[in-house]
Amino acid sequence: MMVSLLRTYMRPYAWLLVAVVVLQAIEAAGNLYLPNLNADIIDDGVVQSDNDFIWKMGLRMLIVSIVLSVVAVICTYVSSYVAAGTADRIRTAIYRRVQSFSAAEMSRFEVSSLTTRSVNDVQQIQLFVQLALSMLLIALFTSGGAIVMAVREAPRLSPVLIATIAVLLVLTVIVVLRLLPMGREVQERTDRINQVMREQISGVRVTRAFLRTPHERERFEVSNAEVTDVSIRSGRLFAVVLSVATGVTNLASVGVIWFGGKQIADGSLEIGNLTAFILYLLAILIYTVIAVAVLAMVPRAAASADRILQVLNTVPAIGDPPSPQLPQPDSAETGLVELRNVDFGYAGSERPVLHDIDLTFHPGRTTAIIGGTGSGKSTLLRLIPRLLDATGGSVRVNGLEVGAQPVADLRAGIGLVPQTAFLFAGTIAGNLRLGRPEAGDDELWQALEIAQAHDFVSALRDGLDSRVERGGVNFSGGQRQRLAIARALVRRPRLYLFDDCFSALDAATDARLRAALRAGTTDATVVIVAQRASTIMQADQIIVLDNGRVDGIGTHDELLASCLTYQEIVASQLGAGAAA
Repeated sequence: MMVSLLRTYMRPYAWLLVAVVVLQAIEAAGNLYLPNLNADIIDDGVVQSDNDFIWKMGLRMLIVSIVLSVVAVICTYVSSYVAAGTADRIRTAIYRRVQSFSAAEMSRFEVSSLTTRSVNDVQQIQLFVQLALSMLLIALFTSGGAIVMAVREAPRLSPVLIATIAVLLVLTVIVVLRLLPMGREVQERTDRINQVMREQISGVRVTRAFLRTPHERERFEVSNAEVTDVSIRSGRLFAVVLSVATGVTNLASVGVIWFGGKQIADGSLEIGNLTAFILYLLAILIYTVIAVAVLAMVPRAAASADRILQVLNTVPAIGDPPSPQLPQPDSAETGLVELRNVDFGYAGSERPVLHDIDLTFHPGRTTAIIGGTGSGKSTLLRLIPRLLDATGGSVRVNGLEVGAQPVADLRAGIGLVPQTAFLFAGTIAGNLRLGRPEAGDDELWQALEIAQAHDFVSALRDGLDSRVERGGVNFSGGQRQRLAIARALVRRPRLYLFDDCFSALDAATDARLRAALRAGTTDATVVIVAQRASTIMQADQIIVLDNGRVDGIGTHDELLASCLTYQEIVASQLGAGAAA
């Protein structure tokens, strides 16, 4: 999985990877050359008392060391650049894929998990790539070359070298195998703690209101302890391995000095060769430990890559058709919405939410949808911009099936105001221009006037440039709803969908907004989902839903005379006299 992910997203840096390999090979060759020079200084300089040779070889060692330092800096920079660029491309791919997810995919991947995958998991990949390029390659090159050079310097000491390498290889395999399950476990537990944190921060008012702070603190401590436990276990394992590797290094050094000393005594080995062998042995052990440390990251990086690919390989249930069709601009059917025998049910639900819906919403008319809680009002509205796909029947917008149109083009002609008025961090003007960036200030003020938000925005010190906190938390619920309505108006679509977005408004503001909206959207199709009968009494067409079925269609007066469900709604809200 990880190889596939890296092969895909590191492809633009292929030439840089080649450069890193070449530079690391040069650095490894320099590291292997230095002990050889050191041996020559001892055998041909110190033993022979040749100071000129010592100075000559010392200068050569200095030059090699300077070159190696420059090469190491370049390798580190290039490795960091490649790692950061790869992480950037992966994050971008995750973001674009998540943006295309429908409700089905969002229910499969929780928000906390998607956050972890796009941040923490990508960081794991980035860290591994950087360390692999800057440390693992040099460790492999240097260790492999040091083995060859050590055997060449003292062939009779090879058994000690072979035994040491065998022990370190066994340790490496044990570490990787033991850490493999821990890698996925720590990422899943990170998901959990992110979910708990997100719930506690978002629901802090509810927590305090119901005196649940101790309970939530306990939930956090449990989740935090789970992540800590896995981290401690993996850290303990690595500490044991590092201690064993250090012990092996010390024992190997003692063995080399012991057997090498005997060979020097009998004249079969020179001091310089033994010194070089020890340096090569230390290089093997040090770089092997480094390689083990980097390889210990493979399980967690592999688990992260697997989790990232789960997102990237998910095909959204709602996407563009193979042969998309575009409606004729400004035709007689622009803004026309037709639902024919539409059914809809959520995956795994026992019964459908909508049954045999047969409706038409005409341009220039306001259609209202009302019904009890759970009657399917919002679900019906979401079928029009393809936030959901009907499981049966036909949904047509602008004269074409919604499934036959590119999703972006379909939604570009719709002004949707959802139940929850969400505002992005920035300014009021920035939020209003989301649907039409080129809109001028005059158009923004006009939309605010219709949405009954002109007064409170103009009263702000910075007006349109006033700061909006994330989610619009620095505005009241009613102000957020009016700003969301203004945002849809700025877009100037031919189809407006208002999903119960007048609920936080008082009766007077509601009435003024509906009157201004009617005057400002004369040519558009307007569909309003509402809970309050007073909000939709003046609509050209009112649709009454009951248990996912159309129970009545008509004007306010017609439904009062013919629809029992509507009579009950009006009577419960406005009194029995209003329903009479």
